[in-house]
Amino acid sequence: MKKNFVEELRWRGMLAQMMPGTEELLQRETVTAYLGTDPTADSLHIGHLCGIMMLRHLQRCGHKPIILVGGATGMIGDPSGKSQERNLLDADTLYHNQEAIKKQVEHFLDFDESLPNAALMVNNYDWMKDFSFLDFAREIGKHITVNYMMAKESVQKRLNGEASDGLSFTEFTYQLLQGYDFLYLYQHEGVKLQLGGNDQWGNMTTGTELIRRILGREQEVESYALTCPLITKADGTKFGKTESGNIWLDPKRTSPYRFYQFWLNVSDEDGERYIKIFTSLDKETIDALVEEHRQDPGRRALQRRLAEEVTVLVHGKEALQAAQDASAILFGKSTKESLARLDEETLLDVFNGVPQFTLSRESLGQPAIELFTQPDVQIFPSKGEMRKLTQGGGVSVNKERLEAFDRPITEEDLIDGKFILVQRGKKNYYLITVK
Repeated sequence: MKKNFVEELRWRGMLAQMMPGTEELLQRETVTAYLGTDPTADSLHIGHLCGIMMLRHLQRCGHKPIILVGGATGMIGDPSGKSQERNLLDADTLYHNQEAIKKQVEHFLDFDESLPNAALMVNNYDWMKDFSFLDFAREIGKHITVNYMMAKESVQKRLNGEASDGLSFTEFTYQLLQGYDFLYLYQHEGVKLQLGGNDQWGNMTTGTELIRRILGREQEVESYALTCPLITKADGTKFGKTESGNIWLDPKRTSPYRFYQFWLNVSDEDGERYIKIFTSLDKETIDALVEEHRQDPGRRALQRRLAEEVTVLVHGKEALQAAQDASAILFGKSTKESLARLDEETLLDVFNGVPQFTLSRESLGQPAIELFTQPDVQIFPSKGEMRKLTQGGGVSVNKERLEAFDRPITEEDLIDGKFILVQRGKKNYYLITVK
């Protein structure tokens, strides 16, 4: 007896709506299902994760997942959930983005071809590139009326939205193109189910309608749609956005340390929701974690486990360890060696927001008390205060206690050849960049 995919989504809070008969189909047979994403960047961000996790749960329940990268549809833009038309990308950029996305998705899905339900990645550009406009209009366009397309909520929102400049014909055709994807995959890959975010419901049902109208006259067709809710924060604001922008899966865009910190700092209410959605932990484990957290919220056991699970899934165990080591530098005990292991980006991420100063390389060799009290580097308001604090063991350089206030600061003290970390007391950090 296969694990019930719909029930799995339901208890995790990942089920928004589905067409009648979907659950019965999934219980009756091994189903091939697909989810589409447009390669508008060379990385997914955590806003995409709910959909990717749907595919992961689908495969773990014994079904076959297909991820469709919209090389063709990405060229024109989807009006769903948008107030403006998106920028159009050229073929080379889209191909680069597709390859980058596949590497990220491989962390979540098993593409081993020896498996009966091996994951598959497809690109709709492969079947759209030779489809002429006239052929598409004659073979596909005639089956769906403008009235049907106009009634879709995503179209109405764009037409009636206050900030909207209207809806281009290019975007208007998007639901037909997405509908054709479903038809093509139904015919060539045996796909019977499309998965997606709830804002895609209109486009997805256009696909099932197209299959019914084109193939339904000759054969009995089974095509279904199932959506997950759009994930938000407890206060209703958009999930995954921070002051500095999206939280990306690419470590070059969002360092594993910042990624780990994002999950570590979610609210208690969000933590209880997110650990169900963004991890593969079973219900018993999650229920126990939630209960443990409610008994002692201050320990943040729920957020810690959430941050660990998602960081390992996206970046691996080594990156998690590095992120935890980096966190310990600011929030716990650590050593000069652990500080030296940080790459420059992570170091700057860790100490983002602490006072920062710049020193010329020529000034090295002077006593600490001269360097750290000069007008350009005011870590201490006076030499007397620094002398007193140092003698009391309250000053550290690169996580090592400064034993003498007149010890020279030299090239050997530089982290990564350019940084000095000074700590005054327990919580006051200062980062000096030497140029």
